[in-house]
Amino acid sequence: MITSVLVANRGEIACRVFRTCRELGIRTVAVHSDADENALHARVADTGVRLPGAAPADTYLRGDLIVKAAVASGADAVHPGYGFLSENAGFARAVLDAGLVWIGPPPDAIEAMASKTRAKRLMGLKPLTDVTEADLPVLVKAAAGGGGRGMRVVRHLADLDAELAAARAEAASAFGDGEVFVEPYVENGRHVEVQILADTHGTIRPLGTRDCSLQRRHQKVVEEAPAPGLSEELQEELSALAVRAARAVDYVGAGTVEFLVADGRAHFLEMNTRLQVEHPVTEAVFGLDLVAEQIRIAEGHPLDSTPPRARGHAVEARLYAEDPSRDWSPQTGRLHRLAMPEGIRLDTGYTDGDDIGVHYDPMLAKVVAHACTRTEAVRKLASALERAVIHGPVTNRDLLVRSLRHPEFTAARMDTGFYDRHLPDLTEPCPDPHVPLAAALADAHGRSRFGGWRNVPSQSQTKRYLMAGEEHEARYRHTRQGLEADGVRVLHADAHLVVLEVDGVRRKFEVARYGDRIHVNTTALTALPRFPDPTTQHAPGSLLAPMPGTVVRVAEGLTAGTPVKAGAPLLWLEAMKMQHKITAPATGTLSELCVVPGQQVEPGALLAVVTAAL
Repeated sequence: MITSVLVANRGEIACRVFRTCRELGIRTVAVHSDADENALHARVADTGVRLPGAAPADTYLRGDLIVKAAVASGADAVHPGYGFLSENAGFARAVLDAGLVWIGPPPDAIEAMASKTRAKRLMGLKPLTDVTEADLPVLVKAAAGGGGRGMRVVRHLADLDAELAAARAEAASAFGDGEVFVEPYVENGRHVEVQILADTHGTIRPLGTRDCSLQRRHQKVVEEAPAPGLSEELQEELSALAVRAARAVDYVGAGTVEFLVADGRAHFLEMNTRLQVEHPVTEAVFGLDLVAEQIRIAEGHPLDSTPPRARGHAVEARLYAEDPSRDWSPQTGRLHRLAMPEGIRLDTGYTDGDDIGVHYDPMLAKVVAHACTRTEAVRKLASALERAVIHGPVTNRDLLVRSLRHPEFTAARMDTGFYDRHLPDLTEPCPDPHVPLAAALADAHGRSRFGGWRNVPSQSQTKRYLMAGEEHEARYRHTRQGLEADGVRVLHADAHLVVLEVDGVRRKFEVARYGDRIHVNTTALTALPRFPDPTTQHAPGSLLAPMPGTVVRVAEGLTAGTPVKAGAPLLWLEAMKMQHKITAPATGTLSELCVVPGQQVEPGALLAVVTAAL
């Protein structure tokens, strides 16, 4: 019987596993890097062990340190979570060799399937070797991981070598293994997967399908169960192929077999020998706790003789600290508040007041809704996200709401090219003109009628804000009757609530302020000074760091004075386990190169200057 579990992971998945362990009466052990010393997963565990350092290669990818931590803490079992070492056969063997229980599949099964090249050969497929123009487009893919890291679509043969190099570097950083391979890229298919459970007594049980077609950078954003619109024959084929893959490697535990569905045909992608990020939608539909099932299987118990029955529909959205309108750039900073309406499942590794750093994945939470029908579940999730309180860095919340309400998604006609087609429309700013006014009125609450910057008492007050990347101005006046604004009746104004009457309609605006950062309902603004600081101005053609990160590479031969073409890659930043390409904004000359490989930069740091050709 398992009495104590160490989770060899961090953040949301560690908190998720700990929750089930507490319900089962199992003691919990966390491991944490120095950057995660005060992280939620380190705080909620019964005990914790420090992994010195911050980079994954020094901490969460150090299987030797994690095994030592498990032994030292008295844990008798290790759960790998997902990502990091979760599909590392060597780590699984080290856990077993230390006399601990491994809550996962046998190392041989991991070895057979964790390398996607070996998995494809096992299923009678093989990757491309000598790529030609006729093979394009192709997908470069990490052999030892997932989550979109180490993946690149190549449409031009001249780009292949550079994308291979970038994918290898990203895969090595995320998984400790830089092996990549190339396969044909099937465009506009649906990403469909099958959840399986297998016990040590020979039972392999498929638990329905999931659709994970809405993806950015090959990483899933919205998932649902069951996958809508599949014929009964195709569902049976997918389940049979998933069972075949699991039986081929004598699989045990929870796993997922992934497919690309195009033209009514299923194309095998890979088998993930671990729990998936999107497992909550399957749990909701089948009424299961998949982590509890993993633990019971690891203890040697057989699966229930009666398969669980599916009920209703579930949809999950991944809430990221990122800006979709700026090439999905990750965001950092203090998460002041995160709260969802009742009736919604929230799996997160953060709580109010936590800091979002640069070292790890930018996912803040998984938000899950379950209802009797797909239409009800989608509507419920979109509404919950729209009403959620999220105060802190920029997130993809608005994108998620718009995606869930997009006609292609509501009609279940989505595919993996959804964001390639619709991202500009989905990220088009739609600012509410009354939000800056509400922010200004809340800020004015309690001020003297002679306060502010006015030269005469009757002059309008003016405040400037940055909202949705654009500058907005709000004007109001102090009168004997209180605050007034042109064309709008101010019914109430204090530091936290403003009520306006606009065209006869009463509207409420809840306001929270954290320094210069202001949140009005679901919109974030930044208060601007009356007079801009001239020292913050940059020369035309300046390239500023869009996020905090590390300069991992500079284009070969690039120095000051080098001619460059518009769109040409100049350097690469690594942040939150992903590499981000910085390109030339115009054709001209690189007049300044301000960074070197290995240098850490903060948001807004000057990276380079390109002087445009006349």
